[in-house]
Amino acid sequence: MSDDKFSDPIEARKKAMDYLARREHGRSELFNKLTRFGFEADVADDSLAQLVEDGLQSDVRFVEAFVRSRINQGKGPAKIRSDLRDKGVNDGVTEDGIREADQDWSALAVEVRLKKFGAERPAEFKEKARQMRFLQSRGFEQDQIQAAVSANGE
Repeated sequence: MSDDKFSDPIEARKKAMDYLARREHGRSELFNKLTRFGFEADVADDSLAQLVEDGLQSDVRFVEAFVRSRINQGKGPAKIRSDLRDKGVNDGVTEDGIREADQDWSALAVEVRLKKFGAERPAEFKEKARQMRFLQSRGFEQDQIQAAVSANGE
């Protein structure tokens, strides 16, 4: 009987709903979780299609929540794009989510730099390069990084 549960679309739906009750998930991410848990791929896919149709799972909603969360963590757009690509989210949905966040990325880069390194601009090249590498690792783009390391924190 235990093997039958993994071919039951109702059980797959219940498991997916359990995941969605904790936080938003992308469709691809949910599919991977369900198949790793043991559900057959076609059963997982059918269950997820029904959840999308019922409005209970939405990649758009997932991206909105994900982008906001990463902005609050001080992550830049390149890092967010990369993370969403890793989660199997469509690039178009990702770009829409980043654009709709209406974030001033340069201002966020300045804020992140000030929090980590303080108000003083880096005087030496070595320190400037270190701060730039840090901001790059956070996913900021070159123009945003330049704005951040050139800004005075007042």
